[in-house]
Amino acid sequence: MGKAVRNDLHGLEISHKELQTLTNLPVKDELIIIINPFKKIVKDILEKIKGSEGATVVFLSFSTVVFGYVLFDIFIKIFATWITIPSWLLLIFLLIWGGSFTQIFLYYWWKKRLKTLKSHMTHSLQILLQDVDRYNAVIKAIDINDQIEEAGNPEVRIQKREKVIEALQLTRSDLVRALKTERILRENKSFILRNTELFVNNLATLTAMQVTEQATEHGRLLNEAFQIALDVQSEMKKLQSQEGVEGIGG
Repeated sequence: MGKAVRNDLHGLEISHKELQTLTNLPVKDELIIIINPFKKIVKDILEKIKGSEGATVVFLSFSTVVFGYVLFDIFIKIFATWITIPSWLLLIFLLIWGGSFTQIFLYYWWKKRLKTLKSHMTHSLQILLQDVDRYNAVIKAIDINDQIEEAGNPEVRIQKREKVIEALQLTRSDLVRALKTERILRENKSFILRNTELFVNNLATLTAMQVTEQATEHGRLLNEAFQIALDVQSEMKKLQSQEGVEGIGG
């Protein structure tokens, strides 16, 4: 989001890190390219050079490079006297070799995490991740709209902003709750399949409570729980069917 994001948008976005914590899976995992941090450092240095402290930045950057090379050269001359090639050439070779090895390791580690994600991905989780993307996109759109307004376009101001933010907060809570529920069901699938009667009994209890409390606020919450229970029971039947087919196939 923008650098000057408004306070009421802080904490609303569901970040990749939070998503991984909620699902206990490497969702939205991206391959780390080791050259990117160096590109960012060079870019920051070039931007600072254009400023009033340009000469200082150039001096510090050059001094850091030279000091690092001098330390490496001294180390080679003391502990690796058998090396005959110039130390600067050796340093370049080691940097290229080390960078290549690290990048290959990061690639295979990333592929392994993708494989883990694919093996644990459920239809429900896939839908929830799409919902999170749409939710985050709405927040991004609001942030961009705020920046356009602050640039001198008051006509784009969001009407009833408080209600919009409140709705987003409720949506966020729903998404977090759904992600936690999906993780519990996914990580306890085998237990649930062995104890389906427990969930059937809970469903019957929820049904009875829903009938008597329909008109109350508590009844509204129970109705939501009832709908969730119905979805859970439906998913359990699907899982049982899959287990039965696998058992016959085995």
